[in-house]
Amino acid sequence: MTRILLATSTPDLEEGVRRAAGADAAIELVGVARSGKDAVRMTGKLLPDIVAVELRDNDTAETVREIMIIAPTPVVMVAYQDGSQLGAMSARALDSGALAVIPAPTASGTSLEKAAIEKFLSTIKAMAQVKVVRQWRKKTRGDHQVKEAPQSAAVAIVGIAASTGGPSAIRSILKDLSANFPAPILIVQHMSNGFIDGVAASLDATIALKVKVGANGERLRPGTVYLAPDGHQLGVSGKSRLRVVDDDPIRGFKPSGSYLFGSIARAFKEESLAVILTGMGDDGTEGLRALHVAGGKVIAQDEESSVVFGMPKSAISAGLVDFVLPLDDIAGKITALASGRRQP
Repeated sequence: MTRILLATSTPDLEEGVRRAAGADAAIELVGVARSGKDAVRMTGKLLPDIVAVELRDNDTAETVREIMIIAPTPVVMVAYQDGSQLGAMSARALDSGALAVIPAPTASGTSLEKAAIEKFLSTIKAMAQVKVVRQWRKKTRGDHQVKEAPQSAAVAIVGIAASTGGPSAIRSILKDLSANFPAPILIVQHMSNGFIDGVAASLDATIALKVKVGANGERLRPGTVYLAPDGHQLGVSGKSRLRVVDDDPIRGFKPSGSYLFGSIARAFKEESLAVILTGMGDDGTEGLRALHVAGGKVIAQDEESSVVFGMPKSAISAGLVDFVLPLDDIAGKITALASGRRQP
């Protein structure tokens, strides 16, 4: 049984969630919080398996943050409005510890809405299994190396792939890179459609690097971060241009970390660096095989600092990783490799 606490003051959203919960005997709606303060209090009292919080204003991020401090519990954001209007709010909520943003189920019963209910329930069940930690818990620092790769040419491009827990991890890394970082950075982040523009805008406003959603054919520039747009594969065309195309999904993912890593490996070979971060599943591993053969370098986030250890674990188990690092140490390693220095 998966026990849900819903936080919303929107009657139609509450009706949709009640209808969804009533359609699945393995789901129980244990309460409805009408405010952020109530959501924090009821999480501590009812101890639900997951909290579904309506994404509606700038206070939502603070609600998520308080839940993660007072009673750490998996939290998903439920988008009842048009997602394109909520991008910045979703970025703040994800940075605060929310695991994902998902469309709201509705209560009218059409085939399209039945599919939305099924998607809602499957996501709730999956996210309820995620191990979360208190936000203030200090991470153990240290470089847990699998092997020290021979130092070669400085990194000329960085590819990053992440899923659950990724937006916060990505921000943590990017904020520690300087504005004059010598290489472009390409990122695949799995998330619901309609939110990547807001994530890019939020990052661009708060870190030294330039951050944008990538466009096909634009020139690669150092110190610039390119996020994969919704429903497109992200890669490179030679060493100078971005490639954003409507190619097929790879193992169900579009955008795909494997597509990104394979693309930069073919163009940049030993000058490529891949970073595989927190997330469910194994996206990225197949692309890392090509990058590994080409002589590129691979960093994986360690288990302790990962919200979900699926993607990094898959890459590590396949023997494709050069460095396994806690989140707080990844930016330093990226900087060292991009400058051609060996970092102890």
